[in-house]
Amino acid sequence: MQWYFVAVLLTILTSSQGILTTLSQSNGKYLYDYATVPFLAEVFKLLLSTLLLWRECRISPSTRVTTEWKSVRLYVIPSIIYLIHNNVQFATLTYVDTSTYQIMGNLKIVTTAILFRLFLRRRLSNLQWMAIVLLAVGTTTSQVKGCGEASCDSLFAAPIQGYMLGVLSACLSALAGVYTEFLMKKNNDSLYWQNVQLYTFGSIFNMARLVLDDYRGGYENGSWWQRLFNGYSITTWMVVLNLGSTGLLVSWLMKYADNIVKVNSFSMARHKSFSEDAHKHDNIPRCRVSHRCRR
Repeated sequence: MQWYFVAVLLTILTSSQGILTTLSQSNGKYLYDYATVPFLAEVFKLLLSTLLLWRECRISPSTRVTTEWKSVRLYVIPSIIYLIHNNVQFATLTYVDTSTYQIMGNLKIVTTAILFRLFLRRRLSNLQWMAIVLLAVGTTTSQVKGCGEASCDSLFAAPIQGYMLGVLSACLSALAGVYTEFLMKKNNDSLYWQNVQLYTFGSIFNMARLVLDDYRGGYENGSWWQRLFNGYSITTWMVVLNLGSTGLLVSWLMKYADNIVKVNSFSMARHKSFSEDAHKHDNIPRCRVSHRCRR
């Protein structure tokens, strides 16, 4: 029953993620360096996980902690994947609106199901595969616009770059999720210890990305730590806390439930986010394929 509560909370956080990120923009652009957001989110998760691990070890001295390098090094891979994925999400939202972003997020269910079958050897019924195919087709056709609603210069409702980044985001999310679930259930180590390993590498790689950005830019704007909070607003901090809290809840579900629960939470979040975005920005759903909408 406990994971139901976590899934509902994850749904709420995920549904607000895209909206908060969009609201943190100004005229479609980020006034802050969006690469700093995943870094701060990783640091937040690392500090909280370390505190919870310390508390757990005090309460239960028998808490299992595996410190062998051959086990620790496995957490490098998902940390790198999450690094790329988090930055791709921000880039995607510069090309598409929140509703389109959430619709494309349904592809995570498709890619997760495929990787579940390939790597975890989970079997899906024919009905489940049919549902996945229909989901992929529905996601695609929802983005085909009719000539009656706008010019026919483009077949799709948003720039092609946005869709390419959306597909990449779905693939990275599924790959990271399936691999992380494998790690979380590989042994009986404390969840907080597993999180500490994952977020330590995540913090290191995100910091390395910021250093690399400085090097490529010739340090024109100074070092990254000198402008870490430049352009930050209350909304930006909400994005950081949202991203960090979502990651912690996902790791809990990976440990005690599975990826399917996670993607189902994400799917419910998309419906909630779509309705919120439509109400907030007056984005009324439109007919995509037909030349005109008939009443």
